[in-house]
Amino acid sequence: MKPQKYKNTVKTQRVAYFDCYSGISGDMILGALFDLGVDSSKVRKALRTLDLKGYKLKSIRVKRGLISGTKAQVSLEKTKHFHVSARKYSDIKKMIANSDLSLKSKKYSQEIFKRIAQVEAAVHKTTMEKIHFHEVGAVDSIVDIVGGVVALESLKLDKVYSSPINVGEGLVQCAHGSLPVPAPATLKLLKGIPIFSSGIKKELTTPTGAAMIGFYAKHFGSVPAMSIVSDGYGAGDHIIPEMPNMLRVILGETFTASNDELVVIETNIDDMNPEFYEVTMESLFKAGALDVYLTPIIMKKGRPANKISVLSSETNRQAMTEILLQETSSFGVRFFQVGRTVLDREVKTLKTSWGPVKIKIGILNGDVVQASPEYEDCKKIAIKSKVPIRVIYDEANLQSKKLIN
Repeated sequence: MKPQKYKNTVKTQRVAYFDCYSGISGDMILGALFDLGVDSSKVRKALRTLDLKGYKLKSIRVKRGLISGTKAQVSLEKTKHFHVSARKYSDIKKMIANSDLSLKSKKYSQEIFKRIAQVEAAVHKTTMEKIHFHEVGAVDSIVDIVGGVVALESLKLDKVYSSPINVGEGLVQCAHGSLPVPAPATLKLLKGIPIFSSGIKKELTTPTGAAMIGFYAKHFGSVPAMSIVSDGYGAGDHIIPEMPNMLRVILGETFTASNDELVVIETNIDDMNPEFYEVTMESLFKAGALDVYLTPIIMKKGRPANKISVLSSETNRQAMTEILLQETSSFGVRFFQVGRTVLDREVKTLKTSWGPVKIKIGILNGDVVQASPEYEDCKKIAIKSKVPIRVIYDEANLQSKKLIN
């Protein structure tokens, strides 16, 4: 059998990088996405399905310093009166739920407003439902957040990255009076996110901007390796002599077939019947675990124990955690992010003198670099033919090695 050249299966991921050198706000996000090429008419059409009247959303070409960008501007009709101080999270949540937005846009918009409500409640030592949103509940903030969510969905992104965020400094005037920058709610929304101040005594990052980037971006740092597709600039309100007050969004593509971002969930156990591990491991695999393994360890006072480790996607982390807490004697688990590099895979069936056996093939840059028989196929044939499994496996393995380039 001649070595076979396989088609390169490197996948393309569509990503966006938010360059927050001058902070971030809801209107800056929306303006940058319009500037990037998102169809503003489609965003306006989606927003019209909200029970929100008496406003106009404009996209205006402006300059901040030497850079030209787009200002997303919401203007209210003078004949309308909005009692935004009475707007609650439940009001906004219901408004979004009753709209004709996509299910994804509804869920994401509601989650972003929920984040803001939670931190506002924490700042004021009250419950979410007693919070009056003030600025965030105003028409322009609803338009900025929901419009931004709709615009981002239209880009069909796989990942969102962000730079550290410039928050500004000094004081800001709001419905609560004079507050330090970043405002208390903004500060809580930025927990765990790298921030800095360049010395500009203005509020550069708002609660809407902080909530949105905190929701979407999972990585904060330098620009990732990518092929640039397009870029857009969203203008802020302030005219700042020291720098162009713009949010820059870079749309790009990354090429990877093998890099995954996963999570390891683990716990140490020294007081459980070892026979129970098998059932727990089966439950974890059934729920979507990528790998589960035990490591013998020695705990304090020389007690022998086992560390059970679960490799999982971030999406399944909660399910894995619940299984560990329900099916073991553990009182808590820990988890951390890990990277993983894997070969592209293909399954091929080879004929052996004992019957067909599936071969798992590992491909790197179009070349077959690994090939191994599937154990379960060899086991079934061995039982059926009443011959040692190693006989079946050895023959299949010999044939599979001929596939390697």
